Amino acid sequence: MKQYLVIGLGRFGASVAKTLYNAGEIVLGVDISEELVQDKIDNNVLKNAIIGDASDEKILKDIGAENFDIAFVCIGDIEASVMIALNLKELGIKSIIAKAINKKHGKVLTKIGATEIVYPEEHMGKRIAELTMNTDIIEHLKFTDDFVLVEIKAPSIFWNNSLIKLDVRNKYNINVVGIKKSGGKFIPNPTANIIIEEGDILVVITDRKTVKSFNDLI
Repeated sequence: MKQYLVIGLGRFGASVAKTLYNAGEIVLGVDISEELVQDKIDNNVLKNAIIGDASDEKILKDIGAENFDIAFVCIGDIEASVMIALNLKELGIKSIIAKAINKKHGKVLTKIGATEIVYPEEHMGKRIAELTMNTDIIEHLKFTDDFVLVEIKAPSIFWNNSLIKLDVRNKYNINVVGIKKSGGKFIPNPTANIIIEEGDILVVITDRKTVKSFNDLI
């Protein structure tokens, strides 16, 4: 199982951390604000988070940052995010996904070693357009080309069948990590015997190619 490091627990970073945590991934959050760290733990956004200035290479070494597979730099401050990305690169982390507030910021992050740049406002606009064109995909969050968390309406062929009977992992290449029932109840990590009903929203992890083919199925 991969290990994820999320640096910066503001709105964007907290969303990344919560999505990973709810998907059962190993994730550690880091933020310089004691208040933010405590708030995220108290509200079950994630289980493990520490207080620290990640722009200090010593802090990153102390938490064993080099042992993480993927690091998210979710800091809005340009100078701090650049220093953090540089430190992560020097520690040998191969996958560094960094938030940028503009193209110039993103260009600098890329030059010092960030492997992927995320522009939250640009992404939000694109996502809204995609959701407008395709109403069956409710929500999606792309971390890498191989990791997409999607909320999608349960297709009619799933209705009144259990997950084990549907054999979704083998037949459809999806992992169902949660179900939003039509009545509003959310079921995390559903058991194999749970019955899918009309109106259910499936929270699944898969790749982008599978999302497209699965949507064609609907």
